[in-house]
Amino acid sequence: MEMTAWSQLRSAMNAESTHRPLARATLRRIARFARPHRGRILAYLVLSVATALLAVATPLLAGRVVTGIVSGADPGRVTRLALLIALIALAEAALALTGRRLSASLGEGLILDLRTTVFDHVQRMPVAFFTRTRTGALVSRLNNDVIGAQRAFSDTLSGVAANLVTLVLTLGVMLALSWRVTLLALVLLPLFVIPARRTGRRMARLQREAAEHNAAMGTRMTERFSAPGATLVKLFGDPGRESAAFAERAARVRDIGVRTATAQSVFVTALTLVSSLALALVYGIGGRLALDGTLEAGAVVSLSLLLTRLYAPLTALAGARVEVMGALVSFERVFEVLDLEPLVAEPEQAREVPPGPVSVEFEAVSFAYPAADKVSLASLEEVAGLDTRGGQEVLHGISFRAEPGQTVALVGSSGAGKSTVASLVPRLHDVDAGAVRLGGVDVRELGGSALRATVGMVTQDGHLFHESVRDNLLIADPGASEEELWEALRRARLDRLVADLPDGLDTVVGERGYRLSGGERQRMTLARLLLARQRVVILDEATAHLDNTSEAAVQEALTEALAGRTALVIAHRLSTIRSADLILVVEDGRIAERGTHETLLARGGRYAQLYRTQFAPAETAPVS
Repeated sequence: MEMTAWSQLRSAMNAESTHRPLARATLRRIARFARPHRGRILAYLVLSVATALLAVATPLLAGRVVTGIVSGADPGRVTRLALLIALIALAEAALALTGRRLSASLGEGLILDLRTTVFDHVQRMPVAFFTRTRTGALVSRLNNDVIGAQRAFSDTLSGVAANLVTLVLTLGVMLALSWRVTLLALVLLPLFVIPARRTGRRMARLQREAAEHNAAMGTRMTERFSAPGATLVKLFGDPGRESAAFAERAARVRDIGVRTATAQSVFVTALTLVSSLALALVYGIGGRLALDGTLEAGAVVSLSLLLTRLYAPLTALAGARVEVMGALVSFERVFEVLDLEPLVAEPEQAREVPPGPVSVEFEAVSFAYPAADKVSLASLEEVAGLDTRGGQEVLHGISFRAEPGQTVALVGSSGAGKSTVASLVPRLHDVDAGAVRLGGVDVRELGGSALRATVGMVTQDGHLFHESVRDNLLIADPGASEEELWEALRRARLDRLVADLPDGLDTVVGERGYRLSGGERQRMTLARLLLARQRVVILDEATAHLDNTSEAAVQEALTEALAGRTALVIAHRLSTIRSADLILVVEDGRIAERGTHETLLARGGRYAQLYRTQFAPAETAPVS
């Protein structure tokens, strides 16, 4: 009976947040997810019903044993009844194990389907989605909410079916044994359910408060325990203040835990007392009826045993709607992410980039970053509502052409739009007007695989995963051989460094590659680019973190790597820009000037000004 109390408490705790109407559209979508598992669902329901039938049979047989003992029946009959009870117990155990395996298979299968669907969908989202979304909130959808949705099948669905069958059978048998005792026992049921609702609301508030403090602690730990966060705290933070702030949150969680545990104990004790009173009522009234000869002694025992099996399904079914709604909320939170349409969609009939060297062409391209409500969710950003205003245009009529094998450099002030121009080539965003073409084909007509095989990009931050050197390189070419990996490292001037690492290629580089220096991380990303062998290369400040010695080595590798390839280069280093076939000066989202290094200097315009203020010192600086 104590387990029944805990079950009812858990149901009641979710009641406040899940009183909402059933959404038919949500149910239809759930049915589509469940369709591949319908065979296991049916088998699980059959097993649940069979288990419920056996659960009712045992109290009846126990009553017959008692009646046989009291009436002096044949000892063999009592023995046979006892053996039958044992066989039923074995059958119940076998069905329970089989049902648990089916439940696990069903639940884990659904988790797999939901997680892979959400994961694949999120991968198709534009970069703007990831710049706005809290990573922890997104991961929570893949973990907590998916598991919550899974419970609808592994727990709630079978529970309703089994409890309904158990309730009907138990009530029927109890009424047949003694309708008076049964009705009197049911009188105490409100004393069992009402406290659960009231205590459940209080428990729900405590749970939400604890969740908020735990989330705050988790966020603080995630930020402080990352390599850049820990460095920032060591440079500017106060360890004592950090510890005090964390301890304050942890103390609140502790206090809530004490209050929760106390409320739970009081609740369960009170409900166990109610069930004991109901059991005493059955023994008292049933015993009097047995002494009067209107009820068999075995029937009293059966009624008492059946009573313990009556309250559980009654209270569970009373909270079934709450459980169902809780599962629906989890499904809706998962579907909320799936309903966010990717702004960059795969074409229905994808084209391929023509073979050979590839040209890059921008024709009257205009672009505005999308408004928040187009790429994100308020629940993923922890805001009350998203900004619905349209994005402000940042590129205005950009037109240029990089011939196959040419190098085009983009220069200009910070925030002028250079990186935005570069991001449109691999289709990280879609243009609002005009077109971007690779080899004469609009990038919106190319599939993702064709774009990845054609365009390679090295950004300023040189991001690496918390994996080995080998794994970080194999992202570019999963089928690369050991020799090809070492060749890419040699061309990026990293082979000696990696050879000296403790585990060579299998050395883990740390979160974001923080076990390597900034220059080493950048050369690692260049090695990845060299391994991919794409025909169009974009370098977005790729040499920004390199010293003069490292830059000279990497420039040598880049000269070899860019031979015969079309390159779009954003850089502040003079050595890269001077050798470009075409230089574009980007200001305020427009191309202000274009030409070669010599012609732009001779013109004396914006490029000449940038050269005097930024590039000339780099040209005359001594090499260290």
